[in-house]
Parts: sequence; C-alpha cells; structure tokens
Amino acid sequence: MDNRDIALISVYAALYAALGIVFPGFTALQFRLAGVVRPGIARKRELALAYMVGVVAVNVFSPYAGVYELVFMPVMSLLSGLVGYELAKRFNHNYYVCGAVIAVIIPLSVAWMLNQLANLPIVATLPGLLVSEQIINVLGATIFRLIETRYRWWER
Repeated sequence: MDNRDIALISVYAALYAALGIVFPGFTALQFRLAGVVRPGIARKRELALAYMVGVVAVNVFSPYAGVYELVFMPVMSLLSGLVGYELAKRFNHNYYVCGAVIAVIIPLSVAWMLNQLANLPIVATLPGLLVSEQIINVLGATIFRLIETRYRWWER
C-alpha cells in the first residue's frame, strides 16, 4: 500500500463513521445511510478494512455497544466486504454485485444479533433488514457508477 491507498482508506472509514454517527441506524430496520459507501469496496479490496473501522466507530454509540456491536459486527462487516469484493471482481468490479452481497450478509448478521440481544425473532426482523439494506446499497452503487463516469477514483 502506498500513501494514496492509506489516505483513501482513512477518508472512506471517516466518511462511513461520520455518516453513521450523524444519521444513526440503530433500529430494527437498520436503515443506516452510511451504507451508501459500501459498494465502493467493489473497486478496492482494502476498503473492506476501512468499512470495518467505520463500523467500530459508529457502533461505539450503539445502545447495544458491547461484544456484538464492537467485535461481531465489525468482523461480519469485514467478511461481507471481502466476499462482496471477490464476487464483484468476477463481474468487472460491479458495484451492484458488491452491494447486494453485503446487503445479504449484514442483515443476516444483524437479525441474529438482535435475536441474541433483544430476543427479537429472526423471521420478524430479517425481511425489513434485507429490504432496507438493498435500498441503501442500490443507492450507493448508483452513486458510485455516476462518480465513475467522470472520475476513476480507485486508480493511482
């Protein structure tokens, strides 16, 4: 990694954290506006690490802050970002593919976590989480596609 990569990772993590803190999504629907940046992982694998760091920063403010929010969810965020990147790479680094993958893994993780923490049934929380996460990720993928028409932000 060079200085430009480190700067990009830092900005990405800070952007996710800032959006997540200003517009928190600590509800059963987990409609977290910060998620619009996740599809960008499709172009740079290292951004999965930045996503994980951003999740930790946001989850410090969670009403459920503890091992689930500060360890489990960041690990699942990193995992979803890496899987999203690998699958998106097979489709020409497609933002929509990356976002869709993340928007399946994260809702499954959040639904399980809410079941553990608040005894909420997974079948009750998962459908809303899947819908809200897909909406946020489609919006983010569209934004990245629009940016990409004018600027190749991931290149050195």
